[in-house]
Amino acid sequence: MSILRDPVHGDIELTRAELRLVDTAEFQRLRGIKQLGSASLVFPGATHTRFEHSLGTLHVCDQVLNACDRHAARDSECRAVTADERRLLRVAALLHDITHIPYGHNIEDQTGLLPRHDRPERFRAMLGDTELGAELQRQGLRDDILTVLTGVGRELLPFCQQVVSDTIDADLLDYLRRDAHYTGLELRYDRRVVDYFRIAGSDGRMFVDCEKNGMLREDIVSELLRVLECRYHFSERVYYHHAKIAAGALLSRMVEMALNGHALTPARLQTMTDESLVVAIEQADLGSDAANARLQRFVARYRRRALPKRVLVLPWYQNREVQDALLDTYFRPGEPAARFEWETRMEQAARREFGQDIDVILYCPARRMQLKEAKTLVRFPGSGERTLPLDAFADQIPRLRDLAESYPRMWKLYVFTSLEDKALRRRLQTMCLEALPAGCRNGFVL
Repeated sequence: MSILRDPVHGDIELTRAELRLVDTAEFQRLRGIKQLGSASLVFPGATHTRFEHSLGTLHVCDQVLNACDRHAARDSECRAVTADERRLLRVAALLHDITHIPYGHNIEDQTGLLPRHDRPERFRAMLGDTELGAELQRQGLRDDILTVLTGVGRELLPFCQQVVSDTIDADLLDYLRRDAHYTGLELRYDRRVVDYFRIAGSDGRMFVDCEKNGMLREDIVSELLRVLECRYHFSERVYYHHAKIAAGALLSRMVEMALNGHALTPARLQTMTDESLVVAIEQADLGSDAANARLQRFVARYRRRALPKRVLVLPWYQNREVQDALLDTYFRPGEPAARFEWETRMEQAARREFGQDIDVILYCPARRMQLKEAKTLVRFPGSGERTLPLDAFADQIPRLRDLAESYPRMWKLYVFTSLEDKALRRRLQTMCLEALPAGCRNGFVL
């Protein structure tokens, strides 16, 4: 057993077998992929990586399993975790992010340039003919790890997936605390929340018991809500911070141009780090002087944090009626032509109006802000032995309903520009708004 010192959790113990997985080239690549992508341009301390997050997720997973064992020792209706299950789930937690590409949430989840990192085929490729895959095979874990991470394979008890892929799971409980530490934001939950998990002996589902002596344990419900509130506030203050969105607009467009110009492939992205991706884009040849010049401008701006300026911001609450039309016209996955044409038209108009070359980027960080469900299983008074998803009790817990419904309201569509002069940006704002579909309402005052 080896002990690593982590700034968030303290000592993290790894077995020799786990260390052999950590030492593979595929896992070491995670040292070069920042957990929060371009957020370090806004929060300078947020340079933590998916490497240490993966170690932290293993640690939290083990804590949750320990709590389940303690409950099993006191309650005959709960089951403990076997040594083989613990070994499997620790490794699954360790490898849950192994398929992440550089700036993955921005490129995949937000802009939809590529499919999500957690698709089964991505895991099969990463754990297949690779150093990591070979080591998993030697340890006799490869097939079961794929089952836990993809949900495809032999039948396992439900808690095996819940512990690493639920609403409140080891992954979330690590990254919320880790992101708070490195951004410096006072958004924390009580560590005691990990003690509330248990595994039902009847069906192997992991749940939180919110009932005692026939009464609702409001303190436990409050701790679960606190975790979900932290998740929301991080989305609001960090993950969708306007400067991070501006950096993401630059980066996404760079990657999009490189992919469309066949200077980059999805398979190559899977082997890259944050820095090697930017270097590769710097060296890319898109086949035309104009495209290369535009790409190099974007790279230079990203390198020196010369982020594009907001011209228009179309928030959901002012643009509900036109949201679908905007998405269908400009942000249909795999069909960027209309968006590129609109940007070119605005750049040409600006050149005539202002007598200078500028860049215009039409950007939507997420096609839709999904309604965030709370699927962690709980047992409430009156439910007998049944466990139900937490959001089944939304009518009884208004805070939960309000949290879930707050996510769609965060949706915004942006127009960014390289123009620095505020007066010129005001004129460009009017030009851009007139060029968008009727009914669009700008919420950004210059």
